[in-house]
Amino acid sequence: MAKHPVVVYGASGYTGMLIMDVLIDQNIPFTAVTRNAERTREMMAQRVVRLESATYEIIECEHSVEALTRAFSGAKVVCNTVGPFGNFGLVAVEAALKAGCHHIDTTGEQGYIRQVRDQFGKLYAQAGLVVAPSTSYMFTFAEIAAELALETEGVDALETATLCRGPRGVGAGVTVGSTASIFEAFRHEQCYLWEKKLVTHAPDSSFNIVSPDFAQPVFSLPWGGTSLPVFFENDARVRSCISAVGFYDNPVMQLVHQVGKKWEAEYKHMSRIEQDAVIKHLVDSTTPTMPPRERTTIQRSVDFAIGRGQLAAVRATVHGLTPYISTGALQAAAAIKLLDNDSAKRGFTSAGKAFGHRYLLGFLEQRGLARATVTPL
Repeated sequence: MAKHPVVVYGASGYTGMLIMDVLIDQNIPFTAVTRNAERTREMMAQRVVRLESATYEIIECEHSVEALTRAFSGAKVVCNTVGPFGNFGLVAVEAALKAGCHHIDTTGEQGYIRQVRDQFGKLYAQAGLVVAPSTSYMFTFAEIAAELALETEGVDALETATLCRGPRGVGAGVTVGSTASIFEAFRHEQCYLWEKKLVTHAPDSSFNIVSPDFAQPVFSLPWGGTSLPVFFENDARVRSCISAVGFYDNPVMQLVHQVGKKWEAEYKHMSRIEQDAVIKHLVDSTTPTMPPRERTTIQRSVDFAIGRGQLAAVRATVHGLTPYISTGALQAAAAIKLLDNDSAKRGFTSAGKAFGHRYLLGFLEQRGLARATVTPL
């Protein structure tokens, strides 16, 4: 049973420790829940900033609904970082509900997010709780940009892009969990929102995005569809939403695209066990270890939304730094609101709709992690 109001599940992982950094900075006590307490203790000692000033505990727990329900009980908020969420996420969502906790996580895996909405959205609402997937750099920054664009009267169509610059090379600067999520997306359909309905992208879809923030076009992919078409599907303001992701390393993005094509041609009809082996090989060969802490001189991002209406047109841009550190900040910002019982929505929701896009932007701006501009077109 948790002694403290916030649970960080996946505490020995890269993102989990960054969430703890910000919780400590905000003087919020937390319970670290993990499969291996000794490893977590060692990793936290190495990488969590100001750990000596924290109030926390560590609980070792297996990944099952029953065990996690016991571990989460007594807390108010679960910050879940254990992915790929398509494989592991629903267990923690169910456990948090049974423990009477709000649940926020860090993934943009569209298939998982649709499952959370369909299986748990109403149950969380009935319990007066929030379940908000994708409370993270990817894709809350793009959601902030989209909400800023929607402040222009008449906008009803959105195109968003998430463009990141970081270390060069396959898997460089990306966590093991994120890499696994990228390749897991090949198993699922990728959807965009068109005329208020989710429509499947063609398997070989790609985009060449020209942005004034970059000298060259950025080769980009649907990235599983992203969370945004799901979040805007039942939003009365929005008729369409198409989202793309690109890393400013076009050869790497083209390589991921080729792997996606190979999946369709060779791996799609394999058994689940055979597909698991393929994904494990891809992850092991591209992201064998935890990356170093991000640097503001290297990890930089541009997320933008182009909003269109019949005559209205606007571009909202969020320039950011260090996406994983920003994810830690967004998780803590959401936890603060939930601890204060200050959420605009209950049940299944996005971070922007639950906590306010301008609140989240302000939290990031105060820490030098983001700035936003809105330009009429």
